[in-house]
Amino acid sequence: MENKPFSLFNKHSIWITLIAPVLIGVVFARRGGILLGPIFIFPVFLVIDEFICFIISINKVKIIASRVFDAFVLIIGPTYEWLYIGEIKNATWYDWPEQLYNAQRHTPIYTGAVATVMIIFLLAILGYIILQYTPLNELPPLVAVLSMAAMYLGIIQLIILTVQVFGVGDEMDVYLFPLPACCILITARTIVEKIYEWNDNRFDTSKLEQNPVLKTSDTILKNVILWPFFAIFLMIPLLGILIAILYLFGQAPDSVIKAWTETSQWNLSTKISPQNIYYDEHYLCTVAAGGHRRVVKPIRKGIRHGHEVTVNRQLCIANAFEQILEEKTPHLHRAVRAFYDKYGFPVARLIKSRWIADAVYFIMKPLEWFFLIVIYMVDVHPENRIAVQYMGDKTPLKQA
Repeated sequence: MENKPFSLFNKHSIWITLIAPVLIGVVFARRGGILLGPIFIFPVFLVIDEFICFIISINKVKIIASRVFDAFVLIIGPTYEWLYIGEIKNATWYDWPEQLYNAQRHTPIYTGAVATVMIIFLLAILGYIILQYTPLNELPPLVAVLSMAAMYLGIIQLIILTVQVFGVGDEMDVYLFPLPACCILITARTIVEKIYEWNDNRFDTSKLEQNPVLKTSDTILKNVILWPFFAIFLMIPLLGILIAILYLFGQAPDSVIKAWTETSQWNLSTKISPQNIYYDEHYLCTVAAGGHRRVVKPIRKGIRHGHEVTVNRQLCIANAFEQILEEKTPHLHRAVRAFYDKYGFPVARLIKSRWIADAVYFIMKPLEWFFLIVIYMVDVHPENRIAVQYMGDKTPLKQA
């Protein structure tokens, strides 16, 4: 007789998982709660559901809803994961040598090896589908064990991805854990179900008894408890075959390792990328950071609005001139500031290359000289005023 709590879970768990996160989100965050629930609470419910399904499977109870939860995990889970890495962790698809801006980060997976990573994940999903949807009496033991090995490889790679992007001290990164946790529970439950399925079936092996070799092999393979351990040993040959096939299609033999190490700014990275250029929509800041060094002549780091920026003399002179305007003629300063805010910010957005930054630097030269003349006419210590602009880390920039 089916246990009553198990029966209730079987009947209502899917609806609870879909509706409860929305209700909790609405209760605790009235504004936007209908979206916050599915985004932040739904993954937690999936982990709970998969754990309950695993516990119930140990009691030899078939959970109808388990495959629905598995589909949620395998379809929605990767989508959530990549959206989090892209939107919260600011990851891009650019490899480590590329110049990035502001808070952008380089891709956590080397693009030259992304095919290898994707194939391993797809192979793991294929292994799950074979084990879940093929009756064991129709499945050769070696195929079953290889399917387990494929699922193991997928889990190991998912754990590596989590280690790669997880940031110590970033509380939001706990949302990286539901996907690997669910996948581990799915794998464990699938193996348990197959073990019970094997034990519940009786296969005729009388013909095998006549051949000592076949009898020994059958004795080993019939010990289904050992299949998960056989799968561990088969992971390496399976990975080797996969690498050999991918090599024929242009993937490097060591792409499994390079996928994580040929990156920058992540935990397993071995490369050092160019420092990000800070574009705060002050176009002279953009010029100082984005132009060729021999042209715009950056001199040090500075701080603007709490952010580190690259400073050159032209930028310091312009800011010192604005200070004088603010002190001496506040009304004129407000008019100039309004004009700059209206036209300067759009100009900053157009500076997308070093050559454009260089051009703006030269265009600004006459104004720079005019600003410098005004500063020298008004200020008793003009160079002191210029020198203290954007005071931050005053360590000189290394010459390239």
